[in-house]
Amino acid sequence: MSIEQLNEQIRNCRRCPLWQGATQAVPGEGPIDAKVMLVGQNPGAEEDKAGRPFVGRAGKFLTKTLAENGINRAELFITNIVKHITPGNRKPSADEIAACIPYLLAQIAIVKPKVIVLLGATAKETPRLEGIEYMEIIHPSAAMRFKNMREKFEKQIAELALRLQRLA
Repeated sequence: MSIEQLNEQIRNCRRCPLWQGATQAVPGEGPIDAKVMLVGQNPGAEEDKAGRPFVGRAGKFLTKTLAENGINRAELFITNIVKHITPGNRKPSADEIAACIPYLLAQIAIVKPKVIVLLGATAKETPRLEGIEYMEIIHPSAAMRFKNMREKFEKQIAELALRLQRLA
């Protein structure tokens, strides 16, 4: 299956009720040969409007922090564990995550990343697959709100940059 076919399936998904409150699905974006995949929790309001992941305040902060560490966002595949906005941007339920996991697994199979970066607690529910390195990082929205988390987040992104250099 191609990424385009998968994105079309995600856009037409009705596996859980989240689609009913969404403007559109947010499948994810990035090169299909990306060495690194970022996985967040779910699209927020800005992402729901744009149809793109991590374009709101947290996304801008993430992009800026990546760039400060020499990482070009355009070289990463960025997605979320859940592909539709949740009501009030709440944490997705176990059923909602279960409905979306097959899409995430298909994205991983197509992209074949060397490293998967899990942004925040919900993303940690991403299944661990053989032959892929996993890295857990504080979600950028939490890093924006709490100074101690911001410092840790910045260190984690610097560590990601070092891992990328080793993969090059």
